[in-house]
Amino acid sequence: MRALKKGAEPGPGRIRRVPGAAELAPGRSSRRRRAVELSLAILFPVVLIGLWQTASTLDWIDARLYPSPFDIAAKTRDLFSERDLAEDVWISVRRILWGYFWGALGGLSAGIGMGMFRLMRRTAEPTLIALYTVPKLALLPIYLTVFGFGETTVIALIATTVFFFVWLSAMAAVMAVPEEYREAAHSFGANRRQLFHHVILPASLPQIFVGLRLAAGVSVLMIVGVEFVLGGDGIGHVINGGRILGLIEQTYVGIAIVAVIGVIFTALVRLAGRLASPWSTEDGGQPIA
Repeated sequence: MRALKKGAEPGPGRIRRVPGAAELAPGRSSRRRRAVELSLAILFPVVLIGLWQTASTLDWIDARLYPSPFDIAAKTRDLFSERDLAEDVWISVRRILWGYFWGALGGLSAGIGMGMFRLMRRTAEPTLIALYTVPKLALLPIYLTVFGFGETTVIALIATTVFFFVWLSAMAAVMAVPEEYREAAHSFGANRRQLFHHVILPASLPQIFVGLRLAAGVSVLMIVGVEFVLGGDGIGHVINGGRILGLIEQTYVGIAIVAVIGVIFTALVRLAGRLASPWSTEDGGQPIA
């Protein structure tokens, strides 16, 4: 196809394409898109909270069962001053971080190893799949007999839960690396170590971080369940205490704090993934700009 002369009109069979704003000013377009996405992400929960507050104020819902956001905020302030809620929050966060660290470390080691070595995968995968289907809270009595009542049991249960999510995603990510990449590396004389560092790891890292992000959310879910059962301290104990004593506002405070912890933790893991693999794409398939 011949290029059109300047100012010439396209003739039959010719297509004239005009660059869009994203192509003419990619930096400005990217900043505008990010601003819109951030605004919508903030606006959506604000609207939901506003509707909730309106429904409570107009008595559309029973405030005794569904306290308004203003009442929950007031109760949060009271709990931080009366109960030392900050200590419960820190206890739960510390357990989550330690459990996540050990679980992710074990999951990455097993997943990458099983993804690279077929014999290792064939040997261990059936057993791990069988253990994966077992509800992790069902392991609590066994862990109590092994580790006793204390921090180790809680951390071990979180680590076990995180392990399986990270293991599955890491193994699938390594196995999904195209064979052409491996063959190209071998053709240049790359040994196994170079193949892993320069081909396998960069190609599988984005998918691995998807599993790490999912595991971050699951670790927060798990801490609530474990602290529900064991009691003593932590956010799960705060939620369960509100349920037992009929302090519905306390229960909602605990739920709100858990939600905030989950959002922050997941966002941090996602940010780490972007920094570790800037060549990867967003969930929607658009390059990270």
